[in-house]
Amino acid sequence: MGRRSEREAVEKILSLARARRSGTLVVRGEAGIGKTALLEHARDTAGLSGFRVESSIGVESETEFAFAGLHQLCAPLLDRLDALPDPQQTALGVAFGRQGGAAPDRFLVGLATLNLLAEVAEEGPLLCLVDDAHWLDQASAQVLAFVARRVGAERLALVFAVRDSSESDAHSFVGLPEMRLDGLGETDARALLTTAVRTPLDDDVRDRIVAEARGNPLALLELSLSVRPAQLAGGFELPDVPDVPRRVEDSFQRRSGTLPDETQLLLLVAAAEPTGDVALLWRAAAELGITREAAAPAETAGLLEIDTRVRFRHPLARSAVYQAAAPPNRRRAHGALAAGTDPQIDPDRRAWHRARAVLGTDEEAAAELERSAARARARGGFAASAAFLQQAAELTPDPVPRARRALEAAHAKHEAGASEAARELLTVAEAGPLDALQRARPQLLRAQIAFHLTRGSEVPGMLLDAAKTLAPLDAALSRETYLHALDAAIILGGLGHGRGVLEVAEAAQAAPAPAGWPGPADLLLDGLVTTFTHGYEAGVPGLRRALEAFRGRGPHAEAVDSSDSRRWLWLASRTAVALFDDELVYVLASRNVRLAREAGALATLPAALILLSATLVFTGELAHATELAAEETAITRATGAVPLRHARLILAAWRGRRAETTELYTASVQEASARGAGTEASLAQYALAVLHNGLGNYPAAQDAAARACDSDELPHSNLALPELIEAASRAGQPDRAAAALELLSSRARASGTQWALGLAARSRALTSTGPATEDHYREAIERLRECRMVSHLARTHLVYGEWLRREGRRQAAREQLRTAHELLSDMGAEAFAARGERELRATGEHPRKRTAQPADALTAHELHIARLVATGATSREVGAQLFLSPRTIEAHLRNIFRKLGITSRRQLKELNLP
Repeated sequence: MGRRSEREAVEKILSLARARRSGTLVVRGEAGIGKTALLEHARDTAGLSGFRVESSIGVESETEFAFAGLHQLCAPLLDRLDALPDPQQTALGVAFGRQGGAAPDRFLVGLATLNLLAEVAEEGPLLCLVDDAHWLDQASAQVLAFVARRVGAERLALVFAVRDSSESDAHSFVGLPEMRLDGLGETDARALLTTAVRTPLDDDVRDRIVAEARGNPLALLELSLSVRPAQLAGGFELPDVPDVPRRVEDSFQRRSGTLPDETQLLLLVAAAEPTGDVALLWRAAAELGITREAAAPAETAGLLEIDTRVRFRHPLARSAVYQAAAPPNRRRAHGALAAGTDPQIDPDRRAWHRARAVLGTDEEAAAELERSAARARARGGFAASAAFLQQAAELTPDPVPRARRALEAAHAKHEAGASEAARELLTVAEAGPLDALQRARPQLLRAQIAFHLTRGSEVPGMLLDAAKTLAPLDAALSRETYLHALDAAIILGGLGHGRGVLEVAEAAQAAPAPAGWPGPADLLLDGLVTTFTHGYEAGVPGLRRALEAFRGRGPHAEAVDSSDSRRWLWLASRTAVALFDDELVYVLASRNVRLAREAGALATLPAALILLSATLVFTGELAHATELAAEETAITRATGAVPLRHARLILAAWRGRRAETTELYTASVQEASARGAGTEASLAQYALAVLHNGLGNYPAAQDAAARACDSDELPHSNLALPELIEAASRAGQPDRAAAALELLSSRARASGTQWALGLAARSRALTSTGPATEDHYREAIERLRECRMVSHLARTHLVYGEWLRREGRRQAAREQLRTAHELLSDMGAEAFAARGERELRATGEHPRKRTAQPADALTAHELHIARLVATGATSREVGAQLFLSPRTIEAHLRNIFRKLGITSRRQLKELNLP
């Protein structure tokens, strides 16, 4: 009634799934508006169409059980678990508590879930219904939202029902296709009311009910059922309460309040146990001396249904019963449920019920919760672990363990993303007796929370203070905190008036010596401190030792996949740019991506992809860089993370796309200022300098490059120095170019790499006059030929050719410009290629047009898949790398084959894709 368009939307989703185009829909609306009814319609329609239907229901009290909602959905499908790759089997096994192991990354669990659903969908179309998704536990909500964003060519449909007003994890589903349910129109509302109420209604009464219900179907039904027949004949007044769901909940409370005491207590037990386990309900009832006959009045009243599961008429009925109960009765109900729960089969649920049965404090119950927190953490349920620990702290009678548990809960809350709640728990922890190390840990956590929430200028100082406090207590943690402080100061990049990089580096000289043999992170800290306090030349040897250790070489090397290496590999990769070490940049950036992929660490993979994408721009592989940038964008969207623009910005700048670069630059600078990330602003300035140099707008390039060179982030200033020298020399600012050249030359000598020395030679040529100029250009070309950085080699041929033409040496100029134009055109550096084309025409030569390549017809995403398949990777292997199902990879391959005019993987390999 009044839901035709909504039903059609659901049927469209099912149609898409049947056609292997997958479908996702989020149904939003207030409680009682008809979301559950629409899901039931989807279930019935799908059943008639040959779909397999699986479902899950979020329950408010279940939010403390990690992956509870996901397990509810997937449990009937686990017979297909063997079809998944071993890492994905393990991830789901650990998440669901079926086996032990390291806590899996949230998004590796997501990929495993996607592939499990896809495997089942191969047997026939599959519909997954998730009702009350706003009450899913955080882990389940994030995984299911990820799956919904990654479905592609599976016969799979997902429909989520989400309540509007919720402070829970409903935000996980923001951005997915959605449909909002509004109230029924007046005509439909009156028709529904007439159907529900058999007694004749006065017009005024009917009008009043329709007006107060505001088109909410459940309100129309429940409010009419809660009123005595005599009142329906006239004089009816609805209670003046804030909103329709509250009115409905009040009606459920009034109806349950008229039932016998024993029935009310049974209803309370059912409301307190959200799993709907009938056997557990009767065991708990027996503990309370309640007979099974007590259920009959509740069933007759339409509040409860007991069959294979215990079901309430509506979630509002459950919450109404629970909220209306007196606290002593709630504790009795939870106590009975704890007694009826097997401690071997479900220890966490028993601990949860037992805790809620406590009045005051109880050390034994708190200890049980602490053990549950450890199990939740082992499954990757950080939010659940935090909730258990928080409650454990509240139940702990002794102030010493209470403070310790509150401190652990604060750390878990911060890890789960609830940093404000973590601050509150720190206040609790600091009120109790703590030993010296425990007193230092809140100081460190407050600094970490401040960095996460505000990126304020005070953060480096806070981290320094924590590092100093930790020094005599935990040398390793102190050193790591000093490294955090230094990295934070670099990232903030001078924004605000806090401690700058030099001040932080000077303070970090007081870091304690490593407790044992120094690891890669220890060497990196020492190398950065030396660099910022004693100068670039003094710091290079130490930094190189650190990076070689991260690479896996030298006496200080660790296993390349150690947790220490993974944690700091991003900083190590950036530091390789500071050394102008093209080989280390490529190796470390590639390793960072590989390790993040293998761990399924989608929280860190986007940043790793950005750095590798930028590296590939410098190596002249812009097509491949574009693929990685597209992958980063897709993953960021799928995980709901803050969008990162760095890779796209650098690509747009090197391609010479003015409008796109300007748009990305403006957004990046605005966000960098808002987040307190000065290093992001300097990267944007570098990109703007590249754009304007490519377009020949040298004054603008000079201004942007100068701002980038002021960055404390050595990689950014290193990249910007050659841009500044080229722009200043062409803009008639020789003094400015000379000053930048002196700094670049100094760093190049200290670095000693072909990349650095080649850039320095090119820059000397740009600022020179006379015969020595050509020697510098030739040196630059020879050196840059010996390194990976082909983009810089191509630009060197360009500026050399431009110089030769101005010298009147047209034939020699053509040779250099032809080489530059071919290189720049083939790699896609459009603005620089256009510069080369103009110069060639000025010499009297018409440059060749770039020959169209078969791969030009492919999107960046398709080219990425094609490249991986061409290496011999299977669809399953490619899907695991790109966090897609094998079926989606196969669908992309069909499109790729069609566009390329081929029919096999062997032919794809023979194409030698760029």
